[in-house]
Amino acid sequence: MLELPEPDGVLSAADVKEVAADVIGQLPMEGIEGSPLDSGDIWPVVTMASVNQSSVWEVTSQTDDTPCDDTVMEWLHTLQRHQLEMAANLLFRHLALTILDPDRSRIVSIDFVDNPYHGSPDEDSGELCKTTPTDGTTTCHRYCTAYVVSNGKPVTLALTYVRSDEKEADAVERVLDRVGTYPFEIDLLLADRGFYNERVIRRARDLATTVIPVQKKGERMKDKLATHCSYMTTYRMYKGSERELRFPLAVSVSYQNGDRGKHGEVVRGYVACDLGDRTPTQVERRYRKRSAIETSYRLFRQARATTTTQDPIVRFAFVIVSFLLENLWLVLRWAVVARPRRGGRDLPEQFTFQTFCDWIRHELEAELERRWEIEMNGVGVPDTYGPAAG
Repeated sequence: MLELPEPDGVLSAADVKEVAADVIGQLPMEGIEGSPLDSGDIWPVVTMASVNQSSVWEVTSQTDDTPCDDTVMEWLHTLQRHQLEMAANLLFRHLALTILDPDRSRIVSIDFVDNPYHGSPDEDSGELCKTTPTDGTTTCHRYCTAYVVSNGKPVTLALTYVRSDEKEADAVERVLDRVGTYPFEIDLLLADRGFYNERVIRRARDLATTVIPVQKKGERMKDKLATHCSYMTTYRMYKGSERELRFPLAVSVSYQNGDRGKHGEVVRGYVACDLGDRTPTQVERRYRKRSAIETSYRLFRQARATTTTQDPIVRFAFVIVSFLLENLWLVLRWAVVARPRRGGRDLPEQFTFQTFCDWIRHELEAELERRWEIEMNGVGVPDTYGPAAG
């Protein structure tokens, strides 16, 4: 499925573009019946828009060998969510297993990615989720992701689209089911407090040791957190009901010594499944490993196409392309460019994600015949602007 360049020569911009085209070209697109085009004419435009952080219109208006933007969007509107999501997750899996040792355990983090959205839904209100006020809006398109917590290989493992008319736990279970099919052991599963949910906790602890911050809701939880000393205990969610769930609760007390201008005591609680024998400090230290997810999300946003379309599936496709490009960069950087050394591989500082995107842009500009001229107005400066007018 994925043919990497041989690692005994040089990696060129052409090599990078070809591999990117091979990967992204595998995303299924039904297309328009009777059209002389095929998906091979559409995905390069999307890829160019992604690495440019621009729109389909900008790409097509600045190149000669591309369809018009209306035609490209008509093709993109034929994308089917389930087919697209299934194919994308197969590609995530293949890319990840290219560089992840199946015999080594991994730390995995799950999170929601919110893309702020201005406007009304395309077809129904379930397309949009509520989010904290961002960029002047409280609505967004939401996705649930899982990725490997690693300094050198923070690859995305799974991704799903989240609708507001479904329980978020359903989306989380879809992602965790996909993570569960990977051949490696999961040493630790991390999530933020948005995943503090009975169903999520049950599914996560079945999969691996789990750490999730608790939400400070309910009198019993507030009583547990009303302390000045760290301690381990057992908490019963939905106590006395059929849904009752018991889990180890780590209550950690720390102090802010002027960090970010803050002072005083901080009390945090964590679901600590399979960590009942650890101290609260050890549990909290493990949870902090997930902070690397912000770096991964910053990178994916550096290669995301912009659009004004209301179609949530087209927007989903642009997010998928971004994550695939990031994963592909990680694969090339580690498997093809990084030099072996004692204790691991020496990751090249010069082959950044920005460089990766620049190389693809350079090659696509030639392939799509980037237009380097524009018609002049044939008039010039009006006479009224000349010296005599002064």
